[in-house]
Amino acid sequence: MWDFSTDPEFQKELDWMAAFVREEVEPLDLLFPAGGAPYDVRDEAARAILRPLQQQVKERGLWACHLGPELGGKGYGQLRLALMNEILGRSYWAPTVFGTAAPDTGNAEILAMFGTDEQKRRYLQPLLDGDIVSAYSMTEPHAGADPKEFTCRARRDGDGWVIDGEKWFTSNARYAEFLIVMAVTDPEARPHERMSMFVVPADTPGIEIKRNVATMAERDELDEGIHGYIRYDAVRVPTDALLGGPGQGFAVAQARLGGGRVHHAMRTVGQCRRAFDMMCERALSRRTQGERLADKQAVQELIADSWIELEQYRLLVLQTAWTIDNLPHGAARTQIAMCKVAMAKVYHDIVRRAVHLHGSLGTTHETPLAAMWMSVPSLALADGPTEVHKTTIAKQKLREYTPAPGLFPSEHLPPKRAAARERYAAVLKEHGR
Repeated sequence: MWDFSTDPEFQKELDWMAAFVREEVEPLDLLFPAGGAPYDVRDEAARAILRPLQQQVKERGLWACHLGPELGGKGYGQLRLALMNEILGRSYWAPTVFGTAAPDTGNAEILAMFGTDEQKRRYLQPLLDGDIVSAYSMTEPHAGADPKEFTCRARRDGDGWVIDGEKWFTSNARYAEFLIVMAVTDPEARPHERMSMFVVPADTPGIEIKRNVATMAERDELDEGIHGYIRYDAVRVPTDALLGGPGQGFAVAQARLGGGRVHHAMRTVGQCRRAFDMMCERALSRRTQGERLADKQAVQELIADSWIELEQYRLLVLQTAWTIDNLPHGAARTQIAMCKVAMAKVYHDIVRRAVHLHGSLGTTHETPLAAMWMSVPSLALADGPTEVHKTTIAKQKLREYTPAPGLFPSEHLPPKRAAARERYAAVLKEHGR
């Protein structure tokens, strides 16, 4: 049975979250707007405001709900998490307040699944408590996110491993207590068996942050960049730094990506809804040529198009979350890719319309729209380029089909028409057709 309703008891929690994020969390976005602010555990002023909010979330039983009870979470499925992340998407600080900030969520899952007892004690519990942050060091300057092109190496040396190479765009590296690093351990193996994953303390000798790269929404001259360009120069780690077995780095990476992409998609839905709300309010508030913007047919078209696109995308993401929860592992692969592809376009189109309806005000930093707009290009690249996911979708769908059996397509009408006439020949003859 199809069911588009939300359990009433869980809806109460969602309603509390919506009010809490709007009234208590969004002010943090205004007081501490820098991109790295939620991850800077040394900012005592921000932490003094943050910790009581996190405590309220914990007391409500909504802290780190993606994790199982044994790790202090609720073990919610992807559908509930999607509905929660729709609300968290309204605020940049909200994931940190609720214990679901990336990349810490995925890194915590990796440590929970593959970490040693000592790694869990040293890193996982403080990460779950929100006392430290981490980084995920995978992409490389010459290869982007394509693991088949990675060259950062890890070689066995005595009782440990030595890592050499460069990594690009390692988010939050400057604040991280530890990094999870993907490195090539067997360059002669098949592409998806060449790499291994390591947990590396941030203070390990040989780790050099060459620079913290600023994105469009950050100012390089003020050193606001939070994406590290890192050189690993003979970085030595012990044998048990390996997460999973040798050559299992790709599999370990995949274990953290699917759900994370759904969460990212629903947070984007939340951002789009905030832009849509602003668009509608503006249309009802401003007048031109003797009438409200809302009375202009062109404006009504912008609003209608935005709502249709947003609802279509929201349902796609929720269906994807449902598929992850209810069908065998891997069944949602194509849908996850679809969510990733559609995300940037829907966000781009709705934010652009909202900026347009706000006129000159929409281009300033006096509304959230400018920051939203500047994040559009990054959204199209996060979790891999859109084009890569389009290829995945096409290949998966094409596997469901076979070539036409003859010279013409299977929907070629002349033979189908002839077959239909043959099937009903007696009836047609009786009626003179």
